Amino acid sequence: MNDQKLRWGIAHIYSSYNNTIIHITDLTGSETLGRASGGMVVKAHRMEGSPTAAMNAAKIAAEQAREKGINALHIKVRAPGGHNGPSSTGPGANAAVRALSRAGFRIGIIEDVTTFPTDTCRRKWGKRGRRV
Repeated sequence: MNDQKLRWGIAHIYSSYNNTIIHITDLTGSETLGRASGGMVVKAHRMEGSPTAAMNAAKIAAEQAREKGINALHIKVRAPGGHNGPSSTGPGANAAVRALSRAGFRIGIIEDVTTFPTDTCRRKWGKRGRRV
């Protein structure tokens, strides 16, 4: 690994409770080198967000990126976020990161790029909040 030059890419991992999407781009983020989602690898809808689906999706995306010459990745993990979505990542995020490192990629920076409101539209759930 040390004798060959590192060719970097960025793995954008979007992980919600319903699905996990892995999208590998070049460093500028403009060219797609590989992508896969939990829904591409499982039959049942309820399994799309599971760690198993995320691992298999990461393997597929890694394979596609490897064919295009990428051997090192920066990772950007994102949860739904915004003013109504949860800010915590779904169950597939850690599994996807682990699968990418196990696929033989050098991992650089892992960062959380979840969006959060700086000031926002009115939230869902009425004036006094959601009474559970």
